[in-house]
Amino acid sequence: MRLTDLWDRLDRTFGPEYAASVAADQVLPQLDGRTIVAALDAGVPAVTVWRAVVAAYPDRVPGRLR
Repeated sequence: MRLTDLWDRLDRTFGPEYAASVAADQVLPQLDGRTIVAALDAGVPAVTVWRAVVAAYPDRVPGRLR
């Protein structure tokens, strides 16, 4: 997964403004207690980050984006 695909999925899941907030502020246990932005900065692959988002927000992520 490309980084642009990850951001597109985040925007489609949360809306553009809220997606940025989720990415910067929400600590996900699936990312070893890091935010999405921190995990990406640490070199975690975008697909791994997306899987963590799906696991953390199963009711929010549309089925077509899983």
